[in-house]
Amino acid sequence: MLDAALVKVTEEIRVKSEALALELHWTNLEMRAGGTREKSLRNLALRTGVEELGTFATMLTQADRFGTSIGESLRVFSEDLRHKRQVRAEELAAKVPTKMLLPLVLCIFPCISMVILTPAAIRVIRIIAPMLSGGL
Repeated sequence: MLDAALVKVTEEIRVKSEALALELHWTNLEMRAGGTREKSLRNLALRTGVEELGTFATMLTQADRFGTSIGESLRVFSEDLRHKRQVRAEELAAKVPTKMLLPLVLCIFPCISMVILTPAAIRVIRIIAPMLSGGL
């Protein structure tokens, strides 16, 4: 049943990610050729180099080996992935102010300074210029 689900996922994910669909197709072919599900999923993780796929392969293998619910295992796994993605997004968001500092100082701050200081400089020049030329 899991093998049929993997075939179905391979077909449906092709629209979103051709590369992932191809890797899943290779995994399906390995299982059809007589390889164990565990070995085929491990090879998938090794071929892609994606840590989460390695965890996924381990989770499916353990669920199969110990007879636990694959549905519950997938729910826990997906919750863990969502949490990791959220933490990663928060870490990236925390770095944004630091990355914005240099463009802010080099691009925006000089423009704002010119807009604010130019009228004041013109006024000072208008006041000082007559004094320097000798006329009061």
